[in-house]
Amino acid sequence: MVNAKARMSSQAQQHHTALDAHTLREALDAHQRYLAGRAGGRRLALHYADLANCSLEGVDLRDADLTGAKLAGSTLARSNLSRAILFGADLREADMRHVNLKRADLRGACMRGANLAGAELAGCDLREGRIALQDKLDGFRILRHEHRPGELNYAVLAGANLQGAQMTGAVAMTSDFTDANLSGAILTGAKLMRAVLDGADLSGADLGGADLSGASMKRAVLTGVNLSQARLDDADLTDVLRAPPPIFYIDDKSLTDVVSDHEAFCDSNGRHGEVMKLHQVDFRPMRSLKKRRLSGLSAPNSIFFGMDLEGAQLQGADLTNCDFRGANLRDADLRGARFTGAQLARADMRGAKMGPLAIGDNRFVRTDFSRASLRGADLRGAHAPRARFLEAEMDGARVAGCDLTGAELEI
Repeated sequence: MVNAKARMSSQAQQHHTALDAHTLREALDAHQRYLAGRAGGRRLALHYADLANCSLEGVDLRDADLTGAKLAGSTLARSNLSRAILFGADLREADMRHVNLKRADLRGACMRGANLAGAELAGCDLREGRIALQDKLDGFRILRHEHRPGELNYAVLAGANLQGAQMTGAVAMTSDFTDANLSGAILTGAKLMRAVLDGADLSGADLGGADLSGASMKRAVLTGVNLSQARLDDADLTDVLRAPPPIFYIDDKSLTDVVSDHEAFCDSNGRHGEVMKLHQVDFRPMRSLKKRRLSGLSAPNSIFFGMDLEGAQLQGADLTNCDFRGANLRDADLRGARFTGAQLARADMRGAKMGPLAIGDNRFVRTDFSRASLRGADLRGAHAPRARFLEAEMDGARVAGCDLTGAELEI
């Protein structure tokens, strides 16, 4: 038995071709010409190439064919591998932070211990697959990794986008999916024992027959998820977010009427209506608060998950510990608002006003994001002078063009 295993490992190694630096550089240059439609271009096809511990950071590898390639320990951070073929590739312990794998073929790829934090994997295929190679002595033979194909054990996928990913039968035990977007993903029969899914968006996902024993799913979004025959033994489901109620009432008054009264209060400078001071309210039944005037709103611990608040006026609002994950806050006026401890992962905050709010002569209130989670949030072009981001989670947040003059930001 030992000899048979050693022979199989040796045969797998023989099918991997080592490349020297010059040959690899020429192949990469030809691929760039291919992508640009220039003369001499040639699509990168490195079947079963040995690229272990190779640095390909930031390289444009769209549409490349890396079937069966050995990329263990390689650096692929911020590379573009969209639509690439990585069928049966060995990606163990590879650095793939913020890599673009949109619609890539990752069937049978082994990613044990790989770091895919903030990676783009929307629509990719992560199902199990095996490569059969023709052998002179044995006929067709399966190419094997040291670990099973399709394995994601111990992989880091925190903040990754796996929307609509095909992960039927995937093995991802003890993997980290914190704040990952798994909405619409197919995870039927997946083995996710002891996986960390805290804050993950699983809305519309299919987890039928999946094993989630011992998994941590705190604050996970389970709206419309299929959990039929799934194992949840010892799973931590603290504060999971399920489907919103069809309508939300406050003291026999619909939430829609309460919001309208608050707007009337703002429009009339307090002569009409009533200011909204609420606690732990689910605003999702309203679906949209686009361009609504909600200045001074007090609604700590409330839910705005996935809502449209584009252009909303929330100056001076108390939104402590609120859930704004995936919300549209583009061009919203957030000056002087309190977002301490709020969940803003993947929120669209482009162009938002987050500077200080003047409240009198030489007096102002700063916008406060202390201890908030802004993992993967989009703050491009936002205005946040003097805003507070103390102890805030900013992993993967896009801040290009954001005015952070004088902001309290821990880097």
